[in-house]
Amino acid sequence: DLLTLEELDRLCTAFIAKGVRKLRLTGGEPLVRRNVMSLVRSLSRHLSSGALDELTLTTNGSQLPKYAADLAALGVKRINVSLDTLEADKFRAITRWGDFGQVMAGIDAAQAAGLKVKINAVALRGVNDMEFDELIRWSHGRGMDLVLIEVMPMGEIGEEARLDQYLPLSLARAGIAKHFTLTETDYRTGGPARYFRVEETGGRLGFITPLTHNFCESCNRVRLTCTGTLFMCLGQEDAADLRAPLRASESDDLLHAAIEAAILRKPKGHDFV
Repeated sequence: DLLTLEELDRLCTAFIAKGVRKLRLTGGEPLVRRNVMSLVRSLSRHLSSGALDELTLTTNGSQLPKYAADLAALGVKRINVSLDTLEADKFRAITRWGDFGQVMAGIDAAQAAGLKVKINAVALRGVNDMEFDELIRWSHGRGMDLVLIEVMPMGEIGEEARLDQYLPLSLARAGIAKHFTLTETDYRTGGPARYFRVEETGGRLGFITPLTHNFCESCNRVRLTCTGTLFMCLGQEDAADLRAPLRASESDDLLHAAIEAAILRKPKGHDFV
């Protein structure tokens, strides 16, 4: 079922031929895939040629002590690290595996390699909603942007638990504004986050709000799974199989046709209620 790294490279290259300018490797945890750096190395040729503006990744940070320097050498300029708490015990409970010290070492390694690090934290009611001020001070103290993300009703946890943990970021922002001065900015990374400058720290704080304020009108992203399924929107069931046309022919004609048909079906908005 899994696409080989060579097939993933071929698929990404087909998207780049269609005009995609940014690629993000994500997961799970992309850096645990065997030989993943060979994929990064191969994709980096598109940075060298100018066909690709940016190659980035989202990671849990655990493998960064091993790979940060190589990523930087291959042209990766910035990464996102998913980190919902600064408390080691809580971190282990949330992640079901996590070694907090290893993640901190990964962030150290990334910054030492010259990578720009952004921290992504999912806002969880009753779990980390008392830590936002501390996360802001810690992130900004290390020169890192912080982005808070509204929990979405999807994934393995089950809808009921997700809804129990759902915290509208309008409430989070109101709480943060009691202790910090937030000034709206027009800073964008091409993603859905709306950024504010925190005057007391000088750092940036972003909010991603798929439920309370959807960003569908500006979304130009699609997500490709490691099995070759293309999701045009994470909030819709509709998806396209790119593995079959990829493997049906050595020519990319069928693949390009399948990509075009899928992108034309990208919906106007999601169905989260």
